[in-house]
Amino acid sequence: MELRQLQYFVKVARKQHVTQAAEELHVAQSAVSRQIHQLEEELGLQLFAQKGRNLQLTPVGKLFLSRVEELLTGLDRAVGEIKEFLDPELGEICLGFPHSLGISLVPSVVADFRKDHPNVKFRLKMGTFSSLIRDVVRGEVDMAFISPFPENNDQVSGEIVLTEELYAILPSSHVLADYHSIRLEQLKDDSFVLFNENYSLRTIVWEACRKAGFSPIIGFEGEETDTIRGLVAAGMGVSLLPEMALTEISPLMPVKVKVTEPHVTRTIGLIRKSGQKLPIVAEMFQQFLFDYFHLR
Repeated sequence: MELRQLQYFVKVARKQHVTQAAEELHVAQSAVSRQIHQLEEELGLQLFAQKGRNLQLTPVGKLFLSRVEELLTGLDRAVGEIKEFLDPELGEICLGFPHSLGISLVPSVVADFRKDHPNVKFRLKMGTFSSLIRDVVRGEVDMAFISPFPENNDQVSGEIVLTEELYAILPSSHVLADYHSIRLEQLKDDSFVLFNENYSLRTIVWEACRKAGFSPIIGFEGEETDTIRGLVAAGMGVSLLPEMALTEISPLMPVKVKVTEPHVTRTIGLIRKSGQKLPIVAEMFQQFLFDYFHLR
């Protein structure tokens, strides 16, 4: 069994198509098919079943994929650790984060870190609350910013680095747009522009509305802060967004109003896999973040 066979197998499994896998691997389709066939012969089992024009993993193929992904991730980590042992300044940090932190926080901390460590590389991966935890547990990222901080998850450990206030955002034409502060209950008859159910900000807003005594009327669901902010500014509804998501100036901006009842906040945490030592360069970055956020 060769490393190349395993790499080809993972690529085909993810793409569910030999031609597409071959294109990404920059090799001939026949070469990929041959390696998969040889792998199946060596194992004495069928890893894929044909489904229309696509390939679908068999039950045993799914089991094999999970083990091979763990193996390849461990191999990549081992190679990285050796390079970092020789010179941590040439290492790579794999960092996950939610979309709302990609506007200012992540670019700011990465830029500040690279002032003193210009040769360190970053591999960044954006995700939702559940996917970020999964990526940390699987070892696909060394650490991840996440919101809210997962208080009761044994698979990850970490610290709260920041608590951020959420503001109501309104169209400039809204009757409350000139107010310095409002009670959330005053928006109960408005349509809300919210993140979809995969995003933790939706849960935070929904819970805040529940505390205010109502369930929000959903006018639109989205996946990006810019979209929600723009649609509110265009008069499509109201929403709540963290202050960090309102720092960028664009031609179409909503009005930001403080919410006093209830006071709405979110925690931002930094997590890593429980019980696993970080690579040297990632430890350097973690200590930098502790200093950056005045922790410990």
